[in-house]
Amino acid sequence: MLVALFEVAYQFAIAGAGVAGAAALLYTAPVLVAVLGRLILGEALTPLRLALAVVVMVGVALTVHGGSNAGAEAARLGLTVGIVGGLLSALSYALTTLLARFAVPRYGLAKVLFLEVVGGVVALLIFLPLWGRTPVVPPSAAAWRGLLGLAAGSVLGANVLFFSAVQRIEAAPTAVAATVEPVVGALLALTLFGQRLTGLGWLGLLLVAGGVAAGYLNEAGQAEAQNANSTPNRTSRGGP
Repeated sequence: MLVALFEVAYQFAIAGAGVAGAAALLYTAPVLVAVLGRLILGEALTPLRLALAVVVMVGVALTVHGGSNAGAEAARLGLTVGIVGGLLSALSYALTTLLARFAVPRYGLAKVLFLEVVGGVVALLIFLPLWGRTPVVPPSAAAWRGLLGLAAGSVLGANVLFFSAVQRIEAAPTAVAATVEPVVGALLALTLFGQRLTGLGWLGLLLVAGGVAAGYLNEAGQAEAQNANSTPNRTSRGGP
């Protein structure tokens, strides 16, 4: 259900606020994950984790608004619809992250991924026709190839990697690390399509990259400290 909500809400966000606005709203999710992770899962809400979430959120906003085509698309719906859609997509993304953090270590990656994908497809098949958006079968072999490629890479591949991460580290640093997505997208656009970044766009890239790197270093340092603290305890008990 959360997957279906995310997909629908994000399309409304793009239609109302444009691609840049939708992406900026979506990446308020790391802040939501940090706060809700404390309330729901009891994860640590340290000042550094919250600060890194805010830094990468600002970095994403600068990156998507600093591109050469940031304002090129024409929003088809009102800005209010776009903002509501963007915030709903961020909330569903955050809740998906927290659910994965709870479920994947307990039930396994494959089972959770299967239930997520099947549940999302069933929900879309039920609700889209009610909104007058009945799904259509791809009309050509090329369309099928494109659909299967997106399913394999953007859905299955991305979720396998994301769930593998959230199985090992807490939800807040996982959400911060995942903000490299718009950075990779911007760099690919620069390389493949000749698009440009303004000075603010490059500043945004640096903020995201720096925030993600700082998050990795912080989590690695905490893991080393925990290992160091647990080793003397095992030794004192006569363990290996």
